[in-house]
Amino acid sequence: MRQNGPVTSATREPETPTTTVAPRLIATDLDGTLLRDDKSVSARTVAALAAAEEAGIEVFFVTGRPARWMEIVSDHVHGHGLAICGNGAAVVDLHGGPGAHRFVKVRELARENALDTVGLLRDAAPGTTYAVEQTYGFYQEPAYPKLLMETPDLRAPAEELLAGDAPGAHHPVLKILAYHPELDPDAFLTLARLAVGDRASITRSSPSALLEISGPGVSKASTLALCCAERGISQEEVVAFGDMPNDVEMLTWAGRSYAMGNAHPDALAAASGQTVANNEDGVAVVIEQILAERL
Repeated sequence: MRQNGPVTSATREPETPTTTVAPRLIATDLDGTLLRDDKSVSARTVAALAAAEEAGIEVFFVTGRPARWMEIVSDHVHGHGLAICGNGAAVVDLHGGPGAHRFVKVRELARENALDTVGLLRDAAPGTTYAVEQTYGFYQEPAYPKLLMETPDLRAPAEELLAGDAPGAHHPVLKILAYHPELDPDAFLTLARLAVGDRASITRSSPSALLEISGPGVSKASTLALCCAERGISQEEVVAFGDMPNDVEMLTWAGRSYAMGNAHPDALAAASGQTVANNEDGVAVVIEQILAERL
């Protein structure tokens, strides 16, 4: 039986992704899903999103990215729509365009929980290094690798970055990034979840051993469910797209969901259907089919 509200099950029984309920909202991941591997948004995808909105279907971008990285979407889709960022930690209004994004909702990771999580994971996986994402500000430990072309606002041990008197402490923590140079990514995720328990939500979207740690109960699915409830949209009226473990809850929750042809096995198991790979415009393919069904 389908549950009402967010679910945490990693899998569901395979089913034919058909429904008599007309979709009212499309929720799509970005990297590996809507975006091609070169981080571009194809003209076909832009046209499909615009056609969906013209048909009265709302579009939500649901991503692990921080708000400051949303220019890649608002540039290509004309600054419209809302984005759920940081794996559900924030909802951002993109209407203002690059540099003018506005936080609509923030679901922060309490600093006490963050400090507990860092300590427990240090003990469980020695060699782990951390970075801290806030609503405004990005901080990292000195040993944290340069994974991105981005200079942090400050480098210091995580315990100092998360202290109550740390620089920027008045801004909420959205998530912690935890990197391990040697562990298998899925094994690291399992180890971290066992070590941390219910103090935080832990997932991953990177091919490397890079974990994303949010507040308890915070996920793409739970924040999407809140946004849908505010709009009077049921889960059966949602179509979701994703490719990685951080999409699993959302793919399980949505009435109709599609894993990309390039998806992680956990995402494939969670979705009710499958589309072609991101580089083949898999999201656009399904949206075009959905709009054709309405004719």
